[in-house]
Amino acid sequence: MDRPSPSARRPPEPDRLCGLAAVSAVFARRPRDVLRLFHLPSRRREANPFCAVLAGMRRPYREVGEEELARVAGTVHHGGIVAVATRRRVPELVLPLAPALRVAPVLPVLDGVSNPHNLGAIARSAAFFGCIGMVVSGDPRGAGLSDAAFRTSEGGLEVLSLWRAPDLVSALPRLGVMTVAAVAAGGVAPERLPPASCVALVLGNEEEGVSEAVAAACDARVTLPGSGRVESLNVSVAAAVLIHALSARR
Repeated sequence: MDRPSPSARRPPEPDRLCGLAAVSAVFARRPRDVLRLFHLPSRRREANPFCAVLAGMRRPYREVGEEELARVAGTVHHGGIVAVATRRRVPELVLPLAPALRVAPVLPVLDGVSNPHNLGAIARSAAFFGCIGMVVSGDPRGAGLSDAAFRTSEGGLEVLSLWRAPDLVSALPRLGVMTVAAVAAGGVAPERLPPASCVALVLGNEEEGVSEAVAAACDARVTLPGSGRVESLNVSVAAAVLIHALSARR
């Protein structure tokens, strides 16, 4: 009988959450997943409540210097505090969406968004405008829940429920809500979309946009009208504008 290789038995790398917003969010949403905490002396006051939680669970926390914190975080952009947590699991989307998941006006759906900073920025905007969840596709180009994504999201990735849909083409018609593909040209303006209590907004890859097969599986296409002086917006900026516009219609 073949034995699994040591690498196959190795547990997944933990999440590293940098900055006060991200650390606060993980302690608020899944405190038992936090394995340890590191912070600079300048963050002592903000870190004390989190240290008390970890002390109650008999888990380590340390006040460290700038160099060690950068080493733990893997970046100098750590915001003075870093939590190391069990890797967050993203379950497969169950269709159709449960009624409780349709109460938010917009459900962002990411079709191959590959830049982790864009993933984090979209999650931040989605949380800010009241979305309760986000779906990521099975596209191999898609960014995962990396340190950069958590840092950019400023807690948004912890606030949102996250699901994965391995095959968007088959999943979109079964969501049970209106589905709209964001395209650079050829779609209608947000205000011209038919009314809907919840819209699944599909946002595409930075280079190629929403794939034609995925766009064809949607009920409509939406385009932000611009000056024409540049071709399009960054996907995270377009996401923020569209989520706001679609949310405001309710």
